Amino acid sequence: MKAWVVNRVCDMSVDKHPLELIELPPPAPKSDQIIIQVSVCGICHTELDEIEGRMPPPELPVIPGHQVVGCVVEKGKKTKKFNIGERVGVGWIFSACGKCRFCDEGNENLCTDFIATGRDVNGGYAEFMAVPEKFAYRIPDVFSDAEAAPLLCAGAIGFRSLRLSNIRNGQNLGLTGFGASAHLVAKIAQHLYPETNLYVFARNQTERDFAISLGAAWAGDTSDKSPVKLDAIIDTTPAWKPVVEALKNLESGGRLVINAIRKESSDKKYLIGIEYQDHLWMEKEIKSVANVAASDVFEFIYLAADMGIKPEVCEYAFEDANQALSDLKSGNILGAKVLRIAYT
Repeated sequence: MKAWVVNRVCDMSVDKHPLELIELPPPAPKSDQIIIQVSVCGICHTELDEIEGRMPPPELPVIPGHQVVGCVVEKGKKTKKFNIGERVGVGWIFSACGKCRFCDEGNENLCTDFIATGRDVNGGYAEFMAVPEKFAYRIPDVFSDAEAAPLLCAGAIGFRSLRLSNIRNGQNLGLTGFGASAHLVAKIAQHLYPETNLYVFARNQTERDFAISLGAAWAGDTSDKSPVKLDAIIDTTPAWKPVVEALKNLESGGRLVINAIRKESSDKKYLIGIEYQDHLWMEKEIKSVANVAASDVFEFIYLAADMGIKPEVCEYAFEDANQALSDLKSGNILGAKVLRIAYT
């Protein structure tokens, strides 16, 4: 099979071709696994974190990609959940121990044995991939393959972030950054909390215009002061500056939820500017989001289907994987990015 691999850590501002296209034997299923013929794979900022060393895989080379949609073509001996030919999706969570208290509570994302798709094991930038059937999900018919892919990570982690924000209908919600995850958070927040106004902080005018077109009450620059204090803010950016700026816009008792797994270390200088009185006083909270649980992916996919929520998608051909990552780093493309592996 053809597969793109990360085989070295590099700076993408210098090296525009960090992935190498190689030939590999297709994976064989373990007893609890299915083999998926990949149709599409969403492109996530986490791939940039892996390539640039902020979150290096434990071993290289590795096939990246964790927003995978395809059809089941082979099954392990103990699998029962899916039939050959069924369309399924795979997200960031590849597996967990299944025995610890976090797994028992449905919080596999906190398991110390959490295994991430496309980081700890081979992911979806390939023609085939293996996954435990427990962590694969049926895709509702209302979504095309390309529409479904971003829901598996950008949507699911945005959904978890929204729940952790403790926002209530009628309160004011802020979003920092307006990419793949944030634009899906905006759509679902509007359905779940119709009386809540959205305030968006984004680094360029194109993203701000995009936010207004999707119903945001206001959109400004990352360092702007929002027209009103915000009861919750969800940060979806890879940088520290939006975190510091967001804290100034929180209402007393408000909560900032950080849903990005890694931050760029070059931006740490902004943390020095945190002042207790300006940023943390009045019982403001900061909540991190660690990965996603299986229930986040499952619940969000079907909630999005019921509500008719679909992502804005820009599709790239399989051979253009490096260009897609370069565009993601530069922020040139709005919405979610999807790599087309095969046409069905």
